[in-house]
Amino acid sequence: MAYSSFEELEVWKRSCRLAVTLYQTLETCKDFGLRDQMQRAAVSIASNIAEGCERGGKDFARFLRIAQGSAAELRTQVYIARKILVVAEEPYLTIIDELKQISKMLTGLRQSLKTEN
Repeated sequence: MAYSSFEELEVWKRSCRLAVTLYQTLETCKDFGLRDQMQRAAVSIASNIAEGCERGGKDFARFLRIAQGSAAELRTQVYIARKILVVAEEPYLTIIDELKQISKMLTGLRQSLKTEN
């Protein structure tokens, strides 16, 4: 796994795109509490990847676990948002699928860090 900065990591790029998609999806949401919580979780995924990468070492793996936790948190919130009709079917399916893919990528990245050490 050769990279020189977090901006090169595909999982970071996808996490950033997901956060933008989520912001756009929730643009008209009037449930400000849920919207804020979901936006914070989405931003947290990419932010923790970046912070962990910059810290390096064992911190990187720890921050990847935190990012994965944020992805699970957001997935739960998206399920709830769909059930209460805050999120429509099409963005719901897209966001859930992307969150599952990001979680798998985070697991793979964490495992690759173990084999490096």
